[in-house]
Amino acid sequence: MADPQTAAAPSGKLVISNIGQILSGDLAAPILDGDTVVSVDGRIAAVGRFAELDTDQATTVIDARGVTLSPGLIDSHVHPVIGDYTPRQQQIHWIDSCLHGGVTSMISAGEVHMPGRPKDVVGLKALAIASQRWYENFRPSGVKMHAGAPVLEEGMEEHDFKDLADAGVTLLGEVGLGSVKAGETAKKMVAWARKYGIQSTIHTGGPSIPGSGLIDKDVVLEADADIIGHINGGHTALPDDQITCLCESCRRGIELVHNGNERAALLAMRTAFELGQPERVILGTDAPAGSGVQPLGILRMIAMLSSLGDIPAEIAFCFATGNTARMRGLDCGLIEPGKAADFIFIDTAQHAPGKDMLDSIHQGNLPGVGMTVIDGIVRSTRSRNTPPATRLPEVVSS
Repeated sequence: MADPQTAAAPSGKLVISNIGQILSGDLAAPILDGDTVVSVDGRIAAVGRFAELDTDQATTVIDARGVTLSPGLIDSHVHPVIGDYTPRQQQIHWIDSCLHGGVTSMISAGEVHMPGRPKDVVGLKALAIASQRWYENFRPSGVKMHAGAPVLEEGMEEHDFKDLADAGVTLLGEVGLGSVKAGETAKKMVAWARKYGIQSTIHTGGPSIPGSGLIDKDVVLEADADIIGHINGGHTALPDDQITCLCESCRRGIELVHNGNERAALLAMRTAFELGQPERVILGTDAPAGSGVQPLGILRMIAMLSSLGDIPAEIAFCFATGNTARMRGLDCGLIEPGKAADFIFIDTAQHAPGKDMLDSIHQGNLPGVGMTVIDGIVRSTRSRNTPPATRLPEVVSS
């Protein structure tokens, strides 16, 4: 298991050479020309050809051995509680398992599975601040968990959002999971959150847990949250006409999740393309949940959208990397100088069909993860959860 905590700033020079192809995470140019990436102190310093880059005096050298390098995947919708444990399924090391599925960053949509979750204003603020703190200080297996997402409850006032922002809270839990379900009230609170730099996500579809309720298109549009959370349902999707209406009537993020309706996810994605707005599509798992934890959930979404939605696999990777990073204001998700050195090494699964890895994914197959890197530090080698990759990268010096 990878080192669970990274309190100190990353240091050293990482050189990754002999890369077969580089997925950028950028819809405008999803595949980069180059075979080498250099990072210094956890930040990408250069991308290009080995002969043209400064590769001397490296602290760590990785021979990619011809496999594909991608930005680390970002799960836009998770429900953590504390550490690497979820009481929802009585499961430990679930975050580490997701790292083995290529996920290097996660975003909380609310710590809703905390037993006895406080619903009074003082208590919910305390929980959000504490959650933000413990995941800032403790990163399971190095995974970046952006947490501390309070669930809105009746009685919150503008000063409560200022208090949260002043304490370092940057996210709201899913609007609709608490007592705030009316569009008018949600709109007011979302606006207060936005005023103080707190990003919001709204529950979309039928109820998911006891205490939640139906949130239909009218509530979503009136609330005007930054992210249309699980537009394909978590778990139950809205009718098709409401999904297309949401895509057409605003410019907010279109979040597709594993624990939702797959047909509805394809509908939302296709609508985004028809509108010429694929940059709005982001991916999450909505786990842990009643259907469990999905360590390969983001990879499965990429393969499903590419194969059944008939889009290039490299485009589907952008949904889980650059699109999410841009919409969520993260410093990762793209392979370009200045961004965090968060990578996954992936290759065609052994004996999988397809002329190459991207074609294999386009046929609906999962790739094999051979290594993960976060902040320029190797966090895991061959995945224990994906099918075995045909080729594996190798740390040749460290």
